[in-house]
Amino acid sequence: MTHRGSRVLHVGSLSRVEGEGALYLGVRDGTVTEARLKIYEPPRFFEALLRGRSYTEPPDITARVCGICPVAYQMSACAAIEDACGVDVGPVIRDLRRLLYCGEWIESQSLHIYLLHAPDFLGRAGAIELARTHRAEVERGLRLKQAGNALMELLGGRAVHPVNVRLGGFHRAPSRTELRALTEDLRRALDDAWATVRWVSGFDFPDAHVEADLLALAAPDTYAIESGTPTVLRADGSRDSFPVRDFTERVRETHVPHSTALHSRLDGRLHLTGSLARFAIGGARLSEVARQAAVEAGLGDPYSGAVCRNPFRSIQVRAVETLYAVTEALRIIAAYEPPERPYVEVPPVAGVGHGATEAPRGVLYHRYQLAADGTVTSALLVPPTAQNQGAIEDDLRRLAQQAISEHDPDDAELTDLCERAIRNHDPCISCSTHFLDLTVVRTSGRTQGGGHD
Repeated sequence: MTHRGSRVLHVGSLSRVEGEGALYLGVRDGTVTEARLKIYEPPRFFEALLRGRSYTEPPDITARVCGICPVAYQMSACAAIEDACGVDVGPVIRDLRRLLYCGEWIESQSLHIYLLHAPDFLGRAGAIELARTHRAEVERGLRLKQAGNALMELLGGRAVHPVNVRLGGFHRAPSRTELRALTEDLRRALDDAWATVRWVSGFDFPDAHVEADLLALAAPDTYAIESGTPTVLRADGSRDSFPVRDFTERVRETHVPHSTALHSRLDGRLHLTGSLARFAIGGARLSEVARQAAVEAGLGDPYSGAVCRNPFRSIQVRAVETLYAVTEALRIIAAYEPPERPYVEVPPVAGVGHGATEAPRGVLYHRYQLAADGTVTSALLVPPTAQNQGAIEDDLRRLAQQAISEHDPDDAELTDLCERAIRNHDPCISCSTHFLDLTVVRTSGRTQGGGHD
């Protein structure tokens, strides 16, 4: 097949990747010469929209960046602005924020596991086809997602683009009775989360290995979600950490010709953020229940420093994280005492603030510069998918090369492999139209051109 000259493939509706993108894969005499994940959606200008706004507005405005992970944007915005203003909201509000974030983790991770990723392992085109053959499993995933949505609705006011979050805390804090009313559903969700770990652990996982450095937040006493210190686990096993304020000194964004999304490098190297990175860096801080689930899943003992670098097994790590989020939600609810006030005052201060939280897809960094009256004079948002783009391309290149070297797959099989490789990382290209076009150009001898539409 490597002697068939130039070939062009088009994959027109990959509905299980969020947003519009294209992949260009160049193969010359059996060697993958280039893999480019093209992002061609127009810029959304959220950073420009934030300039000139009041410092109280970014939590509501940035929540509109993503309909699946709005809490991540709200929490990073709050963290950065409160950092600029020198305000600590205190333990009760921090716990409520963590609880809200647990709701987002549960709903987002279960959506990815059941509706986006599992069909790849079971030979189904999508969630509808999966429901025809695995109805009970899909219903279980929807129950899990609803448990997360219920937390978001109570704490955030609604499940999509929550409206109850504000700078300094919440407009309204729930009562103990309201929160504890969710306990029964969360206990059922705990059973569903355990069943999810066991279900996905029965899938067949191709051999693969991510070479990129791993980046995640780390906290001294807990698995980092809503706060933490950026920590790097390099491919050689060495680690280091740096303050959130140094994020843009270590993670540099650049334009690339084939994408409207910026590409990032960590200290000049490819890096990956997300579930695999969190498990590798912070796994020792998982709950005992989550640790047991990881061991049972075959991921190794995170308390002993287990690291998983197989991107196909990321679905298992997400299942363990979903289980963790449910146990964490139950823990916070059991100990909850309503605060005297649902928020603390955040007076405006001229300065720069930095904040980072762990969206389900990885580290999400915000930076804001404020004038003395609280006007936002500059804003910077660095989402996890933009950081992961280079590592995804490297992953695609190596997986495609491995497949071609081992058994020279036909174009249909190679296309399927590339689609799966992209979905392993659950990229959020945007929250609009969903499809991927794949272009594979095969040449023998003289380089030939390929097309894409």
